[in-house]
Amino acid sequence: MLNSKILIVGNRDIISITQIDRVISDFFTSVEVHDPANIFMKIKINDFDMVITCSNHKTSDGVLKVAKEVRRYSLDIPIIVITEYSSEDLAIAAIKVKINDYFRLPFSKEAILESIHQHLSKDLFLKEKFIPEQKMKPQIDHQPMVSKSISMKEVKEHLAKIAKTDSPVLITGESGTGKELAAESIHQQSHRNTKTFVCLNCSALPENLVESELFGYSRGAFTGAISAKPGKFALAEGGSLFLDEIGDMSLYAQAKILRCIEKKEISPLGSTKVISLNIRIIAATNKDPEKLMEKRKFREDLYYRLNVARVHMPPLRERKDDISLLITHAIEKMNRRFQRKIRGLSDEAMAILFRYDWPGNVRELMNLIEAAFIYLPAHNVEYMDLPKQLKQRLDISEAVTQDERKLLVSTLLKTRWNKSRAAEKLKWSRTTLYRKISEYNVVENRSPER
Repeated sequence: MLNSKILIVGNRDIISITQIDRVISDFFTSVEVHDPANIFMKIKINDFDMVITCSNHKTSDGVLKVAKEVRRYSLDIPIIVITEYSSEDLAIAAIKVKINDYFRLPFSKEAILESIHQHLSKDLFLKEKFIPEQKMKPQIDHQPMVSKSISMKEVKEHLAKIAKTDSPVLITGESGTGKELAAESIHQQSHRNTKTFVCLNCSALPENLVESELFGYSRGAFTGAISAKPGKFALAEGGSLFLDEIGDMSLYAQAKILRCIEKKEISPLGSTKVISLNIRIIAATNKDPEKLMEKRKFREDLYYRLNVARVHMPPLRERKDDISLLITHAIEKMNRRFQRKIRGLSDEAMAILFRYDWPGNVRELMNLIEAAFIYLPAHNVEYMDLPKQLKQRLDISEAVTQDERKLLVSTLLKTRWNKSRAAEKLKWSRTTLYRKISEYNVVENRSPER
């Protein structure tokens, strides 16, 4: 696999073809083709392992034509599209012609290599070729942060910078956005990556077990303590401790954590021994920590201790470019798990999932794909294969959207398109009003009075 050959298709004047050739030249043999008519013969003669097609046209006709030519020869060869323009139509069409991944300019070297690695890697040797620094790292079940959107690209770059320091980190974001994956990514890219990454779900921690779970206990510390047990802080020694949903912790528990962070030491229950700590603290919450402080539900001193490096995970509805890639990743994962050969989603199912706002974010999408496998679809996941509960939520969401659009248009007409007055009547900010106008594609039409 070290000598894998990649065919690059596109016009020489497209900047992306030069960029991609420069990116992959250290790892693979690449061949450029500038006339799509020669694709079929090139693949047949040279037996390429992957095709990357580049386009700077607003329509997706060119790259889709290339993909169809490739699929005439092979249903399995990976295809990656690089385009200056991205749209929902392209994402749906990409699924239809079995495109494995696509990127919108500008793209990062790391992102494209990660995608190539994901679709080409068949053995550990290739994996080590791409990421040589992982040779000496312990093998753990680390889930990748699957994404290609601009917002997530910025998040990944921020995580990489944070990982180089040893400062406390506070990660915010809605449930299901991948806060634990972000914390694990920081740990894996840090100098602590050969040590333990310990997770603690703070929202599931009973008040009477806070100290024993956090700091551990010695033998005989209380009835039933027949042997000593280390706490989460001690287990993370040398590594990282991830305090998930710390915003759900009581003020009492927060005070205990604050003292450990400040003193860098703990004392197990029932013991006079003081244990020094060398750990990195990463905390996360799905709530707004500033609002929690205003309500006196989060200690200010703990907030300032944790909020040294801040990361916000964007919700899936704000990065819908990632949906097609996440679905492909989930289907590949479920195929391995259930030993199936599901190819993907039908056009109808894909279009519906793009319209949905995903209140449960990435976790909801992953659970949806898993639930769809229960109904044992033949080759593609159709709309009928989607869980009943989701279809009901989709119907409700569509109805709410239509009602809100009608209300918006009606109010704008009544106020003669005076946006300040319309926002006031709807009890929205002007920013929200403009966002809704754009979201619902409402075009101003001042009809003359009769």
